[in-house]
Amino acid sequence: MGEGRWRRFAGTCWRSIAVWAVSTVTMLVLAGILPDFQLQSDSGDSATRIAVTAALGAGAFGILSALVWPLLVRALLLVPALVLGLAVFFLNGGLLIFALALVPDGRGEANPETAVVVAAVMSAVASATGGALAVRDDDAYRRRLYRLADRRRRRGSAGAGPSTPGTVFLQLDGVGHDVLRDAVDRGMMPTVGAWLGAGTHRLTPWRTDWSSQTGASQLGILHGSNYDVPAFRWYEKDTREIQVSNRPTSAAELQRRAIEHTGDGGLLTLDGASRGNLFSGGAEQVALVLSVAARRGKENRSRAGYFAYFSDPANAVRTALSFVAEVVRETGQSTRARLTRQRPRVGRGGLYPFIRAFATVVERDVVVAAVIGDMLAGRSAVYADLVAYDEVAHHSGPVSRDAEKVLARLDRSLALIAKVAEHAPRPYRIVVLSDHGQSPGETFRARYGLGLQDLVRAGCGLPVPRRARRTHSGAEARAAVRAALRRPVEEGGEKHRPASRRSEPIVLASGNLGLVSFPDVPHRMSKEEIDARHPALLPTLANHPGIGFLLVRSEEHGAVVLGARGAEITLDDLDERPGPLADFGAHAADAVRRTDSFPHTADIMVNSWYDPAEGEVLAFEEQIGSHGGLGGAQGHPFLLAPEVFSPPVAQGAELVGAQQVHHVLRRWLREGSGPQVPVDKSRHEPAPDASFTAATVTPQDKSA
Repeated sequence: MGEGRWRRFAGTCWRSIAVWAVSTVTMLVLAGILPDFQLQSDSGDSATRIAVTAALGAGAFGILSALVWPLLVRALLLVPALVLGLAVFFLNGGLLIFALALVPDGRGEANPETAVVVAAVMSAVASATGGALAVRDDDAYRRRLYRLADRRRRRGSAGAGPSTPGTVFLQLDGVGHDVLRDAVDRGMMPTVGAWLGAGTHRLTPWRTDWSSQTGASQLGILHGSNYDVPAFRWYEKDTREIQVSNRPTSAAELQRRAIEHTGDGGLLTLDGASRGNLFSGGAEQVALVLSVAARRGKENRSRAGYFAYFSDPANAVRTALSFVAEVVRETGQSTRARLTRQRPRVGRGGLYPFIRAFATVVERDVVVAAVIGDMLAGRSAVYADLVAYDEVAHHSGPVSRDAEKVLARLDRSLALIAKVAEHAPRPYRIVVLSDHGQSPGETFRARYGLGLQDLVRAGCGLPVPRRARRTHSGAEARAAVRAALRRPVEEGGEKHRPASRRSEPIVLASGNLGLVSFPDVPHRMSKEEIDARHPALLPTLANHPGIGFLLVRSEEHGAVVLGARGAEITLDDLDERPGPLADFGAHAADAVRRTDSFPHTADIMVNSWYDPAEGEVLAFEEQIGSHGGLGGAQGHPFLLAPEVFSPPVAQGAELVGAQQVHHVLRRWLREGSGPQVPVDKSRHEPAPDASFTAATVTPQDKSA
């Protein structure tokens, strides 16, 4: 017997023993609960004897189920489905009674009604246990995928999928180019390392816009426009509302604006699927997409993927066990960080362990399963977002051991998807990319003892609360949790319409980017107007050591960048005199100019201090790994694509901005003879994903 066959045989034996042990325990529990079900003689037996009887009964029932049940099903094929569905329970009960009769000395006994109940429970537990164990075994899971793919081919009318290749875009949320490169060099991501080592894939860095966060980047990538998205959250004076990228109503509005701006439905307009994203990309098939989560009712498609996934008991058991393990893992890691007085550090108590487990286990499993289903269904283009790393890096740091372990688990998900691609009904090209990176550093509050809102209020001469409210972390996973649980997606204190006095400033944070707006002034306030109302505000902000630069608009000079010691440079002069932008890189001036052109740019745009030597920023939120503004790795994501595609940009050129990434992906779809064409903005809404349930399979993961 070869080594591979021996390994498969050993794996099968191990799973069979595990299922047998679980079935034995289940039988013992049921014997203790049900009065008409016993595993001992009338005179009583020792605990050991009862356990042996249960083991024999469970073994006999399992063997009979494996040998006899297929024959019974084949013999009853002509029985009407409803009658067969009812007969299943009684047939199972009959098998159990027969199995107990095989136990020596007649110690097993159950009346027919109880036998039906016991058999049903044992079958469900054995099925769930066997399925959960099988998906952890590489070979067993691979064979399951082969069978599923073969069934799909047989059901197809032509017997084969399209000959043109499909494309799968996998977004590793928050993974910067340097983080990925380092993880590959250290062997933590062997799948990506194998692609690069074999020369099958090309790794290209790209630069984000000023707003280096998922809302702006993914909107630009999927819909070709992130115009007028100045940050993750911002106040709009014309509607008097706060837009938050991961609020379903805001996501739907941003998607509508992007389609109106481009006149195009998005990257996935025909035969596409969007999984776990903020936006649909124009896909016909959507699951776990936030821009459709605002719709209420049973047909809510943002949650349909969760329900389809967990309808399989094996999926539910496997993911539940991994969820609990991740909660325990996070509790241990945060306790260790607190005991060793790790710095920088943010609070990780309350519900955070459960939110992290949702992002790193539930969201990952459901999204990966959906992608696998799309590939086995032969869809032309799939775009999916995996948020696990981003969530952990916010609280543990982008280069922490906690985040490294998440990268290793994501690499296993990539390996699984690559393996499925080998057996899909059409060839697939896998593109892996990120929407932004993350920059390390302690929080603004931790370093200076006050938050940005406190500093703004002090500069305005307003009272500062002794315990100022903390800005809630804006990780994508929180919105996904709330949407999945049918709860309104509102972050603490962030309402659609602010309740503060209209004469007081509204201060919002997006990582290390801050926005200050005066709601009682209908237009974007000028520097002169701000100075007249609050003479100390701009000098207070510009000269603070934790702030890198400000953007305001001057009546005399147009938009200007302000810095410490009275630095004031117009946008036209930034190329020759970068001033406060000198440390932020060559493209900082262009990024600032573009944001200045947006209708909803805040009265004052505030970017935190940045240390180019250490790559650190100061987040205005409670995050030690942050993104949202300029400075460091947050603005340097990556694009990893097969070499068969044309180069993203000409040699020596840089890939800058999410909109340019969109055009690159469009070009690649055309090169693969993809069906992507611009569509009218009035096209119908995405249809419910009817095929998701049939295509759902369980992703392999050994992390628990």
